[in-house]
Amino acid sequence: MELDLAGAELKSVLNRLRRAQGQISGVIRMIEEGRDCEEVVTQLAAASRALDRAGFAIIATGLQRCVADIESGRTNSEDAQHMRARMEKLFLSLA
Repeated sequence: MELDLAGAELKSVLNRLRRAQGQISGVIRMIEEGRDCEEVVTQLAAASRALDRAGFAIIATGLQRCVADIESGRTNSEDAQHMRARMEKLFLSLA
C-alpha cells in the first residue's frame, strides 16, 4: 500500500511529526539536565500523542482511499477484503 498524502493531509501529518520531533528533543534535553520525572513524563506523553495522531491521520487517509476504490469499482471484493485486513492491522498497531 503506497502512502499518497496530498496538500492539507501532508501538511498536517508533517506538522504533527515535527511537533513530536521537537518534543522528543526536549525530553532528551530534560533527561540530560536531570529535570523532574513528572515533567519528563508529561513531555514524553505529549510526543507520544503527536506520533499517534500522525499515524491515525495516515491510516484515515488510507481508509478513505480504500473506500473510494471499492465504491468506484477499481477494487474487487477479494482485494477489498485484503486491503481491509491490512488497514485493520495498521490501526491496531497504534492502539
